[in-house]
Amino acid sequence: MAEIKHLVLAKFKAEAAVEQLVQDMQKLVSQVDVVKDFEWGEDVLKNERLSHGFTHAFILTFASAQDLDTYIKHPNHVDYGIKFRASVDDILAIDFPTNIHNINYN
Repeated sequence: MAEIKHLVLAKFKAEAAVEQLVQDMQKLVSQVDVVKDFEWGEDVLKNERLSHGFTHAFILTFASAQDLDTYIKHPNHVDYGIKFRASVDDILAIDFPTNIHNINYN
């Protein structure tokens, strides 16, 4: 079975303490043992036409959909989600199994 990716795109409010939110998310994912990997980043091109105002991406990896469900329902995630949602103008989340295609340019 493929791993599951949990992708969250955020459009933060101007007054949001983004650095603190990221630090809190790093702490959160270290507390929930079903999280296999955590990546995040800020949009470098800042092309409003393509990004629709979303500025940050967060990607969490799970071994299974059941592990993702465990994370979503975890009390620490629920508490963090309240603070996170209060700091964004918009959010987009999608969960999908990974399909990896390795490219060899030789």
